[in-house]
Parts: sequence; structure tokens; C-alpha cells
Amino acid sequence: MTNFTPREIVSELDRYIIGQRGAKRAVAVALRNRWRRQQVPAELRDEISPKNIIMIGATGVGKTEIARRLAKLAQAPFIKVEASKFTEVGYVGRDVESMVRDLVELAIIMVREEEAKKVRLKAEERAEEKLLDLLLPGERKNLDGDDEQGGSSATRDKLRRLLRMGELDSRFVELETEESTVPAMEVLTPPGAEDMGLNIKEMFGNMFPKKTKRRRIAVSEARQLLIDQEAEKLVDMDNVQQLARELTEQSGIIFIDEIDKVASKDGGQGPEVSREGVQRDILPIVEGSTVNTKYGPVKTDHILFIAAGAFHVAKPSDLIPELQGRFPIRVELDNLGEEEFVRILTEPKNSLVNQYQALMATEKITLSFSPEAISEIARTAAQVNEQTENIGARRLHTIMEKLLEEISFDAPEMNETALTIGVEQVRNSLQDIVSDEDLSRFIL
Repeated sequence: MTNFTPREIVSELDRYIIGQRGAKRAVAVALRNRWRRQQVPAELRDEISPKNIIMIGATGVGKTEIARRLAKLAQAPFIKVEASKFTEVGYVGRDVESMVRDLVELAIIMVREEEAKKVRLKAEERAEEKLLDLLLPGERKNLDGDDEQGGSSATRDKLRRLLRMGELDSRFVELETEESTVPAMEVLTPPGAEDMGLNIKEMFGNMFPKKTKRRRIAVSEARQLLIDQEAEKLVDMDNVQQLARELTEQSGIIFIDEIDKVASKDGGQGPEVSREGVQRDILPIVEGSTVNTKYGPVKTDHILFIAAGAFHVAKPSDLIPELQGRFPIRVELDNLGEEEFVRILTEPKNSLVNQYQALMATEKITLSFSPEAISEIARTAAQVNEQTENIGARRLHTIMEKLLEEISFDAPEMNETALTIGVEQVRNSLQDIVSDEDLSRFIL
């Protein structure tokens, strides 16, 4: 587990997300508390539960981005789910335990990749030997690793040198690859079947014999295929599953979006009861329970849950009291205005301006924006958010796309190598749309 201090975590988040200091500090403390928990005596460690967070803020202010960047920083398995997907009016949606199962699947991928890196050198050595066997089909080694044909070892060494130098990359070899013989089909499993570790497709896969096919492929491609095959053989999947379960239990982060959509305002009948039902289903997972997955049971006691919602209509106090109690930290995110938009356009590593400049550079065009143009884009975004629906920083995407629509279309045929977007161009492109409120609703 990374042992960043809260100040370092906030500083790292600042590189990608503008403002929202309160939310950044809350998640930084939650992440640091995980590290602190690992340092306390074992008998107390299990008693310390994570301090789950509710983020309150309109769409497009950075709630999901904060949680996603935090997970990346912590190298933790992270999944985002929408609370409203678990039940829609009239039918039962996804089983709530599926969020934990999906998290374990992600952890398996993360751990498998890590373990494959550890055995990479050995896999490369094995792949190299197999390639040499394919390039020298007449030569076979005996069990002690000595060549049966004495004179061919010099040829093998020479080929090995050429192979490592990349001189043989364009040569072709015949390689046997496995082909799936399972017919393509959609399998509908009853709800909860995956709880019992049933995977119908896997069962069908075992019924059909493995079929191999000889393919003629370039040495460079064959090498990569053989490395992947050998790494897969060397990775101990039982160990991967155990490590993935531990990683999920100790470091997993689940982001439950749209939690306000399942908050019932005054109880009652119909959809309100359905919403409360979702909350009651989510409750045991947040409280701490054991979920059966096909990789074994996973405890959710120490998974960090971050819930988020706009809470325009409902309030956090409209959630059932038991669920409220499991989210002790409440953070309100600020609405974004013109000043924040200017910073969002220019400051982050992956800012929109940088993105569009990189896209245009692929067409040999150097794109730049005058400071006044950036201010005008930010002012327009803030104005449209006020006039229509406030979608936060996402408005910048629609405005930038509209502003650069013609340039993006004509770029391949353009003779200019340098383009500067000025304030007049921004006004001319967007003025008519912004002044016509009905039009801006459709276009921006």
C-alpha cells in the first residue's frame, strides 16, 4: 500500500482536478487512514472500519474524477456503479452483490499482470528456446539440455544472437495456436448463479475438445505469442486468486454514483418502496458482509465506499438512517464558474487545450489559443450553464467541439501549419448559438 501523506495525495490530485479542496482533503485522509490501519496491532486492526464518504455536488464538478484518480494513486481496484441501475421501477435490476464480484474481477486482472511481470524474464527465455526449435526443426535437445547433434549448437548460438538483434523478425515460422471450439451463444443464467461459482460458458468450454491450428506468422509476432503463453503457464493462478481477494478486501474502492436517486423523500408506495429496497440491499455490503464469488468468499468490511449524488431534490437525510450512519463523512463540492473553467482549460496535465493540440498535431498543425480566447470560452461555458442546465465542466467539451468543428473537418486538407484561435473567432463561432437560448439547449 502506498504511504503518501494527505498533503502529497492532495498535491497529486491537484495535477488533474481543479478546486474542490474539501473533497480532496476528505479522500486523502480516508486513504491515509488505510495505511495507518495496516500499522496498528493485529487485534485492533479488524475493529477499525473505513470512514465512508458522501460527495454532494452537481454533475460535472469532479466527483467521479476525484475517486478514480485516488484509486489510481493507491494502485487499488476501483469500480463505479450507479445506484439507480440496481432497481428500475417495475422490475428488479442488477443484484447489488455484483459490484463486489466486478471489483474482484478487476483485482484478478491487476494481480495477474503484476505476477506476469515477475516471471517475464523466465517466460522470454522459454519463448526464445521454443522459437529456436521452430527455426531449427531438425535439432532436438535431450533431457539434460545437451544437443543430440553436436555440431548444431554453434548454429543455434548464431541464430540466438541474430534473434536477439531482431535480424530474424521478418522470417516466418509455423506455430500451433489453440482455437476455441465453443459455439458463440448468449447464456442466460438465473440471478445469483454466479454466487455459487457457476460459470455456464466455462462448463460448456470444458465439454468441447481444445482444437489447435497451425499458423504461419512472423517471428516478431510469434515471439510475443510465445512469451504470453509461457508467462500464463508460469503464473500460479491459485496464488493470483488469493492475492486478488486480499487486495479487494484491504484496498478496494467502490464508487456508488446517483445515490440520491434511491433516496426516498417521504416513504409511501410504488417507486418510493422500490428505492428504499435498493438502500436496504446496499446496506449489508457497506456494513460489512461476505460475498461469494467464483474466486472464493470476499469480505466487504474494509472496502472504502464513496457515494455521490447531486441531491437537488432529495437530501442526504432522506436516506434510511442505517445507511446514513455508514457514511460518516459528508463533503459538499463547489459549483464551477468562469474562473475555474479558465484553470480547467489550461492547468491540468490532460487539459482540454492540450488534448486538442495533440489531436491537431497528428495532422501536422500547431494549434494555439490566445489567453483572451480561453477566457471567452470559459465565460461562454459559465453563461450557457446559467441559462440552461448546469452540467459543470462537461459544458467545456460541447463548446470546444463546436468551436473547432470546421478546423477538425478541414484539417487533413489544410495548408497552414500553425493556427491561433483568437477571441473574435470564439465570439463569431458561438455568439448566435449563445444568444438564442432555444438553440443553445440543442447545440451546446
